This record gives sequence, C-alpha cells and structure tokens, in this order.
Amino acid sequence: MKDCIFCDPKNRNYVIENEYAGMLFDIHPVTKGHALIISKKHHPTFFDVPENEMAAMYSLLNEAKKYLDDEFHPDGYNIDVNVNPAGGQAIMHCHIHLIPRYHDGKTVFTKFPDDLGQ
Repeated sequence: MKDCIFCDPKNRNYVIENEYAGMLFDIHPVTKGHALIISKKHHPTFFDVPENEMAAMYSLLNEAKKYLDDEFHPDGYNIDVNVNPAGGQAIMHCHIHLIPRYHDGKTVFTKFPDDLGQ
C-alpha cells in the first residue's frame, strides 16, 4: 500500500523474519526491547490476516521472544494487538506488540483491585 509505513521498503530492515512476517523494534517503545511482529503483506487489521500468514506471525512471535530473552532478559511479557482506531490501532497494517516487562518498579501494570471481578 502506497502510504503505509510498514509497506515502505526502507522500513523493512527486519531483525528476524520468515516468509510472511518480520520483527522490528518499536520506534516509540514502552519498555526496552519493545518489538513488533509485522505481516509482510498489507492487511489492515489482525482479523484480515489469512490463516497461513497468521501462523507465520505466531511462529515469529515465539522466535522474537527467544531473541528478546537472550538480548534483554525480561521478567515477563505483554502481547498486544490493537484493532481499528477505536481499539488503539495507529497504523492500519496488522502488527503484534511484544512488550518485555521488568521488575524495576516502572512497570505499567500492577495488581488488579480486589473488587475488579465482582
């Protein structure tokens, strides 16, 4: 797609990749090592990606986790997919956020309130 940042060849310097997906580091990281798993073909949202390409994205997600484990040694992860602007999607090209989390006192997520499930 002409105006898509992820479709632009100059933005395809993947850290790791497979036939249908590539991993890049987020240019606005939430934490050290915040990575994106991006479909190589243009699909606007997560729900538009064909099954075989989604399988490749999941496979690369696991490879990316191993890469981040070796490079950054996080204590945990968030996996995030935003769908459409109302869901927080800023770039209309399917991508999965793989966000390392660390026990450094700066984590975004904490314990849920005790009454959340009531």
